[in-house]
Amino acid sequence: MVISQNTDDNTRPEWRSFGSEGGGGNNRSRTGMPTTLARHDKGLTTIIGRTDRDASGNKIDASIRSKMERLKVWDFRSHSHDSTNKNLIQAFNELDKLKDKLCLPDAVIERTAYIYRKARQRGLVRGRTIDGILSAAIYIACRDLGVPKTLKEVAAASSIRFKILSRSYRILVTELDISTPPVIDPMKCIVKVANNADLNENTKRRAMDVMNNITKREISAGKHPMAVAATVLYVSCLNTGVNKTQTDIADAAGITEVTLRNRYKDLKDKLPQLNN
Repeated sequence: MVISQNTDDNTRPEWRSFGSEGGGGNNRSRTGMPTTLARHDKGLTTIIGRTDRDASGNKIDASIRSKMERLKVWDFRSHSHDSTNKNLIQAFNELDKLKDKLCLPDAVIERTAYIYRKARQRGLVRGRTIDGILSAAIYIACRDLGVPKTLKEVAAASSIRFKILSRSYRILVTELDISTPPVIDPMKCIVKVANNADLNENTKRRAMDVMNNITKREISAGKHPMAVAATVLYVSCLNTGVNKTQTDIADAAGITEVTLRNRYKDLKDKLPQLNN
């Protein structure tokens, strides 16, 4: 199934009425796609159309049409001639690809574009890869908006080494003075791991109850949120009789089996519910 978003359909009118002045509903004005930071021109560039008729519907003369074709070519070249526009075009084309790979909402895309534009203005992109800075901006945007994405997931989707992505993340946080939330919402982590492991609703709700108890007692402080969520889900699977191994849960959470067993040993002594 192909999903088309943010497309500008020029084949049919796109009417809207603004207020009751000047005819009310008869006062029609054409609107295009909304402005966005995730485009190099913010969606405000005028594009020469491909139609061969004028505003009155008459056929355009061949000489004028040839001139318009040449103007269209030069107009396209002028948009991407500047080094700044070239940088933004390359970065936001990559952002469109990562949006589909990571299933990111539009709010994260807008936040990412804003952070990347600030990084470019401060000269942080110079001497570094565009993909590295962009991927770090995506992770920061996910942390700000509470989207449960880890550095490993972003690095795997963007084909960037984890070490490079971590360095770019630290640079953006330090130079741009960005304050990110300390941890990811544990409930979102449970939902994500449960969906990846294809667990039923009963197991998911039981894990949420245990996670609430862990959060209130501050047992998970300093622990990796995905590891704690995976441990709680594994225990819930044992209690509800769901046939899932440690490998299944660890793979769904993106952690190792050793990490899962270590978190299980830590929580088992501090939380009596895990022994039931």
